[in-house]
Amino acid sequence: MKRSVLLLTVAALALAAPAFAQSDLGFKRIGGAIGFVDPEAANTTFSLGIFADHGTIAPHWGLESHLDYWSQSDDLFGVKNSFRDIALGARVKYHFVVSNPKVRPFVGGGLGMHFLKAEATVPAFGPFPASTVEASDTKLGFDLGGGVGTPLSPKVDLLGETWFGIVDSMNQWSLRAALSYKLGQ
Repeated sequence: MKRSVLLLTVAALALAAPAFAQSDLGFKRIGGAIGFVDPEAANTTFSLGIFADHGTIAPHWGLESHLDYWSQSDDLFGVKNSFRDIALGARVKYHFVVSNPKVRPFVGGGLGMHFLKAEATVPAFGPFPASTVEASDTKLGFDLGGGVGTPLSPKVDLLGETWFGIVDSMNQWSLRAALSYKLGQ
């Protein structure tokens, strides 16, 4: 059994070697994003993010890491509720080959750790003092999405993208605009 697993692993690596031989990994671009996120258990809210483009792992297949943040608060009958998500993850993007080099569409998917926090504050009422209840959890999420990029200058690209995050009890859809800056030459 161990021998067959070893042989399958070696065969898979041998078949993947030509694609990885054409990889170009490293810190290629950094960027920031703003947008809107619509979490399943909260109202639509503003989001912020930063990301790093790590180049290509194979022709047309890019690798990106990201850190995204959103929070949302409301006040319902004096009870203050707040939700927050900090997501740290990585995505693989497939960049389609198109005839116009100014428009670069892509689709992608990835994994991320979501650090979720919810808090509710109930005001004092009669003989009962004010109280706060909070809960936090860390969940693994899966992202699916896509978008389009276009160069604004030789060093700066504009991206428009949408992602759907599947996160156990806090699935979320986001729409964002981003600017990325090319590092190096």
